[in-house]
Amino acid sequence: MAGIAAESVAVSVQRAPFCSKWQGSRRSKLHTQVRASQSMDDKRKVFKELGLFSLRKKIEDVVLQADILAPAALELEESRRIRQEEMIRNYNLWDDVTKSNEILVKLADSSKVVDALKDLTYKTEEAKLITQLAEMDAINYGLFKQAYNASIDVSNFLYWYEMSKLLRGQYDMDGACLIIKAGSAGIYSEIWAEQLLSMYNKWAEKQSYQGRVVEKYASKNGGIKSATIEFEFEYAYGYLSGERGVHHIIGSSDDDSMLRETGLAVVDVIPLFLGTAPDLQIDDGDLRISSGEKRGQTGQTVCVQHIPTGISVQSSGERSHFANKMKALNRLKAKLVVTAMEQGIPEVGGIKREAIANLWKQETRRYVFPPNRLVQDVKTGIQLPDLNSVLDGNIEPLIGANISMRQASDLTL
Repeated sequence: MAGIAAESVAVSVQRAPFCSKWQGSRRSKLHTQVRASQSMDDKRKVFKELGLFSLRKKIEDVVLQADILAPAALELEESRRIRQEEMIRNYNLWDDVTKSNEILVKLADSSKVVDALKDLTYKTEEAKLITQLAEMDAINYGLFKQAYNASIDVSNFLYWYEMSKLLRGQYDMDGACLIIKAGSAGIYSEIWAEQLLSMYNKWAEKQSYQGRVVEKYASKNGGIKSATIEFEFEYAYGYLSGERGVHHIIGSSDDDSMLRETGLAVVDVIPLFLGTAPDLQIDDGDLRISSGEKRGQTGQTVCVQHIPTGISVQSSGERSHFANKMKALNRLKAKLVVTAMEQGIPEVGGIKREAIANLWKQETRRYVFPPNRLVQDVKTGIQLPDLNSVLDGNIEPLIGANISMRQASDLTL
């Protein structure tokens, strides 16, 4: 059609050499439109080719990574499972019920990992096959997209597997209870706390899990004063424990000569025991239990303070006073055992009150908005250039850097 249009314009010029300025201008516009149409078609073609090249490159990178890691990982995990099965065959499970349960749990975990690695191999082959079909079908975008989605599943599992090998802390395999509290800077801190809540929920969704918001105290002017999310999946505590501390949202001037704090919130993370909780007995005399107001459909808020250490926790998300009391006591036990571990002491009774970390004095991360729009992780020193991506839940680089730092720190001890 573009060629026909060009011919008709040329003919009209030959028949009317006396054309006016208006006709000349019209002819020029028609030629411009034809060139613009051709140029736009070319651009679309180039953009589509670049998009397909980018997709194919991402798929190939993931497939290569899976081909390198998966066979060795599968062999390792299968040999581990075989050893555990032999241990069960040679062990009288009734001699020590606690030890027997530990062996059975480890066997179940190994079997789960082996099955997941086999599934990973199938998904990798699926991504390869679909890519080949896409190329045979004259570069089918839909098939490439399907292969890319399969490669995303592969990539997510490889990330989980690699991180799980690094997470060897006593409670790293447990779930996590993450508590966000807005700072005292007013409405900006409260809005910022709500944005952090959204970030962590989006992160969980991207891992194909879901965070359960069990408590949320809204502010009158928008935002939230505090919120508690429970992540009931393995390794959630190991992943998220590095998030503890103060998270600042900071504005910067155009020339980057001045930073001004506009809001802050503190994040605390404690284990959410998925299996057997630690056998920790606390003297009733060491506890101060109080009740607050009833909120919505839930029961009364129950606050529990451990008098010797001053550690306080609360629960309001359950439907009865008793359930909130039990939840608060479980959170207190989790907080106490982690504090004891951090202080390097075997018993909760040895916790030194003056040595308990004040999270409000531990800066974790800075989120700098326009014009810079970057994220600075204070603990690890890494910096990410895309603030929006991080707030959209893409915090894996930050989590991975923190886990690697903790691993390196453990090796030097």
